[in-house]
Amino acid sequence: MAMCIWHACADRCGKFASGGKGTQKNGKGEEAMAKNLLAQVDKAGGEFELVEREIPSPGPGEVRIRVKACGICFSDHLVKDGGWPGLMYPRVPGHEVVGVIDEAGAGVTEWKKGDRVGVGWHGGHDFVCPSCRRGDFVTCANEAITGITRDGGYAQYMLARHEAVALLPDGLDGAEAGPLMCAGITTFNALRNSGARAGDLVGVLGIGGLGHLGIQYAAKSGYRVVESGEGRRTRRWRRSLVRSRTSTARLRSRRKSCRSWEERR
Repeated sequence: MAMCIWHACADRCGKFASGGKGTQKNGKGEEAMAKNLLAQVDKAGGEFELVEREIPSPGPGEVRIRVKACGICFSDHLVKDGGWPGLMYPRVPGHEVVGVIDEAGAGVTEWKKGDRVGVGWHGGHDFVCPSCRRGDFVTCANEAITGITRDGGYAQYMLARHEAVALLPDGLDGAEAGPLMCAGITTFNALRNSGARAGDLVGVLGIGGLGHLGIQYAAKSGYRVVESGEGRRTRRWRRSLVRSRTSTARLRSRRKSCRSWEERR
């Protein structure tokens, strides 16, 4: 399950106490220009390090987000281990971001200061390549990727392209909403584009960071659900996730899986 690594860190870690606009107070009560506290990786295979940088100013088409929470995704290891071609360091990972718009750059008209937003893996598109002209922005030839080609949400403040930001309702807890920007949209889109209809049988293989969300989406959408998973943690999650419209089975082999699915038709 995705976790929250950064949850209003600067207000909680004791390094700073809030000061006036554009300033913060250090441990001696003296005012100093505010800094952006972030966790970066400075080379492939390097360790995470806490670093202070200047708070960035949004450029044209960008917004600055004050990060309230950021989930941990397994894909963040691509930054730590250097697993993405052409990755430039230092880099700040994190693409399950929830925060508040702090400032909008030139040309941004759809967002304003105070809007509660989220940012996921997709970090922006160029609007003009063949994929974008078809409306398939996620396969943009020049796609930006949050936390990979742009600094992500392991920070107090981050910049995001205006087209990569999603509005979030106030009722969603930030730490719980963060993983929906990656694991959530992955499983929801899989179901949405699967061709299955309410009442059909859906199999969820593995109850991890994505699977536990897939089970809930499928159950709430009216599917019959079979889940496959092992271990004590899986059994605990099953008891908390499964509802009246959901069938479960522990499937030990592919052959048995197929038999179990057919028996439930």
